[in-house]
Amino acid sequence: MGLGSDMPGVDAGPTLRGVALIADQVKRLPGKPGVYRMMGEGEEVLYVGKARDLKKRVTSYAKSGGHTNRIAAMIRATWSMEFVVTATETEALLLEANLIKRLKPRYNVTLRDDKSYPYILLRRDHDAPQVLKHRGARSITGDYFGPFASAGAVNATLNTLQKAFLLRTCSDSVYDSRTRPCMLHQIKRCSAPCVGEISTEDYAVLVREAEDFLSGRSDTLLKRLQKEMAAASERMDFETAAAVRDRIRALSAVSETQGVNPEGVAEADVVAVAAEGGRSCVQVFFFRAGQNWGNRSFFPHHDKDAEAGDILAAFLAQFYDDKPAPKQVLVNVDFEERELLAEALTLRAGQRVEVRAPARGAKRGLVGQAETNAREALRRKMAEGAAQAKILAAVAETFSLDAPPERVEVFDNSHIMGTNALGAMIVSGPEGFLKNQYRKFNIKSETLTPGDDYAMMREVLSRRYGRLAKELEKGDAAARPDLVLVDGGKGQLSEAEAVMADLGLSDIPLVGVAKGPDRNAGREVFYIPGREPIRLPPANPVLYYVQRLRDEAHRFAIGAHRAKRAAAAKQNPLDEIPGVGPERKRALLARFGSARGVSRAALADLERTEGVSTALARKIYDWFHDGA
Repeated sequence: MGLGSDMPGVDAGPTLRGVALIADQVKRLPGKPGVYRMMGEGEEVLYVGKARDLKKRVTSYAKSGGHTNRIAAMIRATWSMEFVVTATETEALLLEANLIKRLKPRYNVTLRDDKSYPYILLRRDHDAPQVLKHRGARSITGDYFGPFASAGAVNATLNTLQKAFLLRTCSDSVYDSRTRPCMLHQIKRCSAPCVGEISTEDYAVLVREAEDFLSGRSDTLLKRLQKEMAAASERMDFETAAAVRDRIRALSAVSETQGVNPEGVAEADVVAVAAEGGRSCVQVFFFRAGQNWGNRSFFPHHDKDAEAGDILAAFLAQFYDDKPAPKQVLVNVDFEERELLAEALTLRAGQRVEVRAPARGAKRGLVGQAETNAREALRRKMAEGAAQAKILAAVAETFSLDAPPERVEVFDNSHIMGTNALGAMIVSGPEGFLKNQYRKFNIKSETLTPGDDYAMMREVLSRRYGRLAKELEKGDAAARPDLVLVDGGKGQLSEAEAVMADLGLSDIPLVGVAKGPDRNAGREVFYIPGREPIRLPPANPVLYYVQRLRDEAHRFAIGAHRAKRAAAAKQNPLDEIPGVGPERKRALLARFGSARGVSRAALADLERTEGVSTALARKIYDWFHDGA
C-alpha cells in the first residue's frame, strides 16, 4: 500500500476467538504506529483502526470488561487480525481512511459517496484553449478548477465564462470543421477563434483573464475592465465599450448571487455535522476563488451511539482520501485528532492545510449556516425514512410478507425484435434505490428464440439466483432479497417460480406486475403465488411505490439496451474476419466505400484490392455469402 509494511496476524489456532485471540496477537506486536484490521467469520472485515502504538492500542481490546455493547460485540465476532506497521501516525491515519473507504467495515463510520466531483478544465493542448466541464482522471493537459458540488454549479460558472470571456466550448472536431461563426458567436457567447474573428494573441488574453477569474483575482480583473470601458467611451468607440460593459455585468452577477461569502474565505471547505436520533448529516460548502461553488449533503453510516466529533473526523479523512484538500477546512465541531488530520491532509495535498473550528467572527457564522443546512437536511431525510417505513409496512401487508422488506429486487427485459437483448435488475431498500447494486445481464443463450420474453426472464433469474444459491451454500453473507418483482403477468411469474424451486429458494416471495388494459399506469394487475390476481385502488401508496420501482427498472433496462445498441452500431463487420487487419480494412473501405459495399462486391473485385491476396479475397467473399 506504499505507507508501511504488512504484518499479518499469526494463526492463533482454531480455538482462539475474541478476547483470547486478541490477547495472543498482542504478544507479537511492536510498539510502533500502524493500522489493524479485525476480521470475522469468512474473513469479513469488521473494523479498521489506527494507532500511535499498536501494542498499547490492541491491548485495550484484550481486557475482559469495560467496553460498550458495540465494542464488546465486535470483539466477540473477531476471528482473526491483520496489521500494517507505518513510519508515522500520520501515515497510519491516511492508510486507515483508505482502507475504511474501500472495505466499508461494519463497525466503522463509513462515507457512502461513490460519485466523482465535476471540475472546470481550461485545456492547454490547443492554440485556442477550450473550456469545459470535466469528471474523472486528469489525463488532459490543462488547468483544473474545482471541485464543484454539482453539475449545476459547474454549468452556472461555465455560463458566466461564456458571457464574460467568450471562450469556445466546442470540441476540436467541431472547431476544425467551422467555415463561419456559430450561433454562440451571434449571441455574444463566443469570440469565434475558429474562423479568425479574433486573433490568437487576443484570444490568449481572454484565456488569461478567465484564469484570473477562476483563481480568485476577479476584483483586479473588474477594475481593469472598467478602465477599458472608460477608455473606449472617451475615444467614442461605443461598440467596444458596450461589449466590455456586458462582460463586467456578467462578472458582477456572480458576486450578487453568491449568498453568504465572508471576506477572507478565498479557498476553503466549510464542513458541519448534525446528529440526531442515531443518524447524522454532514454538509459541505465548497468555496474556491472567493466564490461559493455549491454545497452537498452526506449521510455517513455509523453506530447510533457515535459522537458528532468522531463522525466528523472519520468523514473528513475518507472524504479527502481521493481529492486534494483546500488551504482551509472549517468545521463546526472540534475533535481530538484535528491537528493530526491537518498534518495528514498537508502531506497528501502538498500544501499547508489548516483544519479549524472557529469560535467567533464571520467564519463562525459561515460554519453555523452550514450546520443549519445539515440539521434541516437530516430532518428531511428522517421524515422521508419514516414515510418509506410506513410504505414498506403496507407493502408487507399487501403481499403477505412476514416483515417490511429490507431489500426488493425488480427485473425487466429490453430488446428490439429480439436483438441486443438484455435483462436488468434494480434494487431498493428502506433508504431508496441502491444504484451501486444494479445489474444488467446480456442474454447469452444461443438456443433462445429472439423475442422470447419467458426464456429471457428464465435466463436472467437463473443467473442471478444461481449465484445467490452458491453463495448461501458456502455460508457467505449474500445479499438475499425479501421480495422479488418481475415485469409481466402469470407466464413470467410461473417462470420465476420454476427457477426458484430448482435452486431451492422457494421461500423468497415473488410478485408479477402486469400492465393493465391498454398498458395504462394505475390499472396494473399483481400476480401472487397461491392467490387470485389483485388490483390496487388508484390512490393506494403501495401502487405508487411499485410503479416507481417498475419505472426505474424500465429506465435502467432501456438505458442499458441503448448503450448496447450504440456499441453494436460502432462495430464493423470487417473486424470479425480473420486475416483482415487495420491496413487491409482501410484498403477495402477505400475501394468499396463501406462494409456493406464490401459485402456486395464480386470475388474478382475483391481480388483486385491492394494488399488482398486471392486466398483472403475468397475468405472475405465466403464470410458474407455463407461459403456459397
